Amino acid sequence: MDNANVGNIEKHVFLCYNDTCGASLQLFLFLKTQVLRNKIYPACRILMLLNPYHKKEDIMLKECLENVRKKAPLVHNITNYVTVNDVANILLACGASPIMADDRNDVEDITTICSGLNINIGTLNQNTVPSMLLAGKKANELGHQVLLDPVGAGAGTFRTETALNLMKEVRFDVIRGNISEIKTLARGFGRTKGVDADAADAVTEETLSSAITFVKEMAAGLGCIIAVTGAIDLVSDGSRTFVIRNGRPEMGQITGTGCQLSGLMTAYLAANPDNLLEAAAAAVCAMGLAGEIGWSHLESFEGNATYRNRIIDAVCQMDGDTLEKGARYEIR
Repeated sequence: MDNANVGNIEKHVFLCYNDTCGASLQLFLFLKTQVLRNKIYPACRILMLLNPYHKKEDIMLKECLENVRKKAPLVHNITNYVTVNDVANILLACGASPIMADDRNDVEDITTICSGLNINIGTLNQNTVPSMLLAGKKANELGHQVLLDPVGAGAGTFRTETALNLMKEVRFDVIRGNISEIKTLARGFGRTKGVDADAADAVTEETLSSAITFVKEMAAGLGCIIAVTGAIDLVSDGSRTFVIRNGRPEMGQITGTGCQLSGLMTAYLAANPDNLLEAAAAAVCAMGLAGEIGWSHLESFEGNATYRNRIIDAVCQMDGDTLEKGARYEIR
């Protein structure tokens, strides 16, 4: 390849790095075309071009993680009984402090001393629903960050109506769930199978564009951040959408990785109140990256119970540089 062609590629790559809309895919397709046309491309030049500098979003994600370590936010969790211990442990691992209080006589006082509230309806009952409303309204009054995890919305009338009523009564900064749960909240019905997303709703490369449009419109309409997690994660404020590809499919074999993410995300939100979109995206990247790191450390004789612990360990050991280097995302 002559120098003129190399210069042309350098110019194109520079433009890709400054285009936050599909930059990674655009760059890949362009270089693939050049390789096919010219049969050869200097490896050293490729390495230089692919990492000339860090994107500003990478730096922001790094700062979001570091702020959690520095501020050690106290996070109030009204969460489900299946995963409450894992949620508490992942909050400790990231540098935050958890409180798990769900009695209606206690929640307002606890919310007052915390800086973030995580509401998870996984094992809701007639006692916890009023507590969720009281805590949510108190958090709104105090200007604290509030997250809703509508676990299983669409699977039953009680939990679906509870989630929708919470959205009417409480102002949420982030609503995080799988695509079926989020569609249930948007449309009032869904095809949720327990706490898992229905295959018909899955976000794939083929459905990605329509899913991004849906998430953006819902975020803009509700005035909050919508985080859809699955094989491909989407985090949107209605204007910008992070498309995140961190994680391992084996994370689905562990009960509670979604609940853990909601707790982790609430800590990131509480520590970064002026950059909520980046904070939510950073939490998703961190959880997915922890899944990748944890999986890489498993021995052949170890299974999903050890994998759960490896993920928590990876969150505990993760620093800003690790997140900055390992986060895989684009912005649309």
